[in-house]
Amino acid sequence: MAGKGIGCLGEAMAALRISASKPATTAFSRQFTRSMATESPVKEITKSAASAQSIIQSWNPISTVPVTIHSFPSLEPQSLEQWSVQHLYLPLRRDLLHLAVVYEGDNTRQGTASSKTRYDVHGSHRKMRPQKGTGRARQGTRQSPLLRGGGKSFGPHPRDFGTRLNRKVYDKAWRTALSYRYRRGELIICEDGMELSMPHDFDLVADKYLKDGLREAYLKKYMSGVLSTLGLGREDGRTLFVTGDRRDRLYEAMEQVPLEGRALDLEDVDVKDLLETGKVVMERSVLREMIEQHQSDLVSRIFVNGLPKGGPALGEKVL
Repeated sequence: MAGKGIGCLGEAMAALRISASKPATTAFSRQFTRSMATESPVKEITKSAASAQSIIQSWNPISTVPVTIHSFPSLEPQSLEQWSVQHLYLPLRRDLLHLAVVYEGDNTRQGTASSKTRYDVHGSHRKMRPQKGTGRARQGTRQSPLLRGGGKSFGPHPRDFGTRLNRKVYDKAWRTALSYRYRRGELIICEDGMELSMPHDFDLVADKYLKDGLREAYLKKYMSGVLSTLGLGREDGRTLFVTGDRRDRLYEAMEQVPLEGRALDLEDVDVKDLLETGKVVMERSVLREMIEQHQSDLVSRIFVNGLPKGGPALGEKVL
């Protein structure tokens, strides 16, 4: 029985074996395209694999992954860079992402809720009526939690809800969130200075003379059209724009279409923001700074020539 099973397995593998001697043909007449986030020239994409090792390497890159740099808002490819797999190609770790999101939420809570106990309520603390002889229930002071206006039992008091998380774990969660977006083709990197270009009539008329909500309506309609054309709107899962500092027109336009997405600067972004929306559009300098701030687990404590040994090299331009 075992021999029969092995024979069937051998026949099945022989039927599925890829032959490297026969030229492969493609059934698609149209040009092969890739997603914007990982767009790069790939040679011999339609040829058969030479070995099993080449197939593994094609799906699991060894050292670097390609990142296309686009112009904004046209999203036309401008250059190609290589980034380390330790930065943008980490496997999905839901446990790390959960720890990071909970950690950020706990440290965001204000913890300012406060209530008065029976000892904090103003008024006399004398006994309201005799203990016995009235036929009514025994009653203490006016500050009793049983009476209206009295203190609150076990009420909230100002406290710190913040929790702690290992820095290396938090930094790896950051890069895991970026890798998740990259692997899904939802991380779009643009050149620095990302700003929304407005039509000529806006600068001449709308920006100066439209009032009473007409200017905001103009921005809302224009931004909705731009996002819909680029495939970044609500139908595609909303979009998060991340810039190094505030860009007035981009931020003002995104404030008019909150259902389509939002725009944040680098200081206001956390792991939860990277996971909430459908796509993430950020500047190249923002990505570089994110990686520099969150790679403590990649930096060795070994000193070489008096300096600590750094992690993998950041993005290197290829084209």
